[in-house]
Amino acid sequence: MLVLALDTATPAVTAGVVELTADPTAPPAVRAARIAHDARKHGELLMPGVLAACAEAGIALTEVDAIVTGTGPGPFTGLRVGMVTAAALGDALDVPVHGVCSLDAIAVEAAAGSPTGNLLVLTDARRREVYWAAYDREARRLTGPHVETPAALVARLPELAVVAAAGGAAEQHADLLGLPVLAPAAPSPAGLVAVAADALRSGAAPEPVAPLYLRRPDAVEPGRRKRVSTP
Repeated sequence: MLVLALDTATPAVTAGVVELTADPTAPPAVRAARIAHDARKHGELLMPGVLAACAEAGIALTEVDAIVTGTGPGPFTGLRVGMVTAAALGDALDVPVHGVCSLDAIAVEAAAGSPTGNLLVLTDARRREVYWAAYDREARRLTGPHVETPAALVARLPELAVVAAAGGAAEQHADLLGLPVLAPAAPSPAGLVAVAADALRSGAAPEPVAPLYLRRPDAVEPGRRKRVSTP
């Protein structure tokens, strides 16, 4: 099975072609990947990355059997780019689209480097906050995703019993967290497909893909205009 993996929940714009076999013990094999870093150009960079990854993998886009997309948490505009692109391609190619938590995709790879305890995954949420979730040594999510300030997260660390951190905001706040920082900083094609592997192999219809925004949008519907009284 050839799977197209996309994620735009972080400043990294991720696209890749991953081969997944029916063997549940075989990890996803990346045929090609394109990862660019520009938080302001998700829309411009994603489809060129998709086409470049397909070309490197030696396949046409029409040969993709399924699509996996990160659903965040992430900023509104960037996150929508990946999810809308995945939905449009799934409809055009008539293939299933599976959504996975982007933090889960980071955790499944990082957990291999933290076999002795729980793992913290955090990414930049802007506004001086972070998105985060905690995982056990098997990359099973224990709590989250949440959004809050780094200081508030640090206050929770004793109860979380984490021994390492991963994700783009982990290195940024490494001194505050006081934890070893593991790779990766952003979801990879292999990590995204690994999270969805059981669903992909089963052939079950995917659940509706829903974004994990965790915040209300900044834009609000304008209120009713005030009535101007006449003299």
